[in-house]
Amino acid sequence: MKSKHKYISVRGCVLTVLASLVLAFGLYNVHAQADVTEGGVLGMTLFLHALFDISPAVTTVLLNLLCYLFGAKVLGRKFIIYSAIATGSYSLFYAILEQFPPVWQGIADYPLVASLVGALFVGVGCGICVRVGGAPSGDDALAMALSHKT
Repeated sequence: MKSKHKYISVRGCVLTVLASLVLAFGLYNVHAQADVTEGGVLGMTLFLHALFDISPAVTTVLLNLLCYLFGAKVLGRKFIIYSAIATGSYSLFYAILEQFPPVWQGIADYPLVASLVGALFVGVGCGICVRVGGAPSGDDALAMALSHKT
């Protein structure tokens, strides 16, 4: 089933939203609780949260904007629509999750487990978004655009 935008499907939108939920769940419940670091924009959002107590629900949108501008220029409208859905969904879900206590409060005591479980959530969440054609974070957008260019 196609939407009114060429190449944008309802299925793709639903997958992007669900993948963003997986990503937000992993970053809030695992990485943020266990102080597991992330690279790129996701890592910067966690860094800003730890340093200045600014929610990743806010900083994700702001930091991703710059990377998305480059991605939009290189990859076009489909990319930017799916990426906007991914980023908006991620920020919304992270903001909702912040209203509740973490699921695994003691995971910080097991840094190796936290790293592996967190990587699973991040890999699945980001991977599905990228397969659909969007990027949940600016570094994914940058990588996709650079890959396309080279």
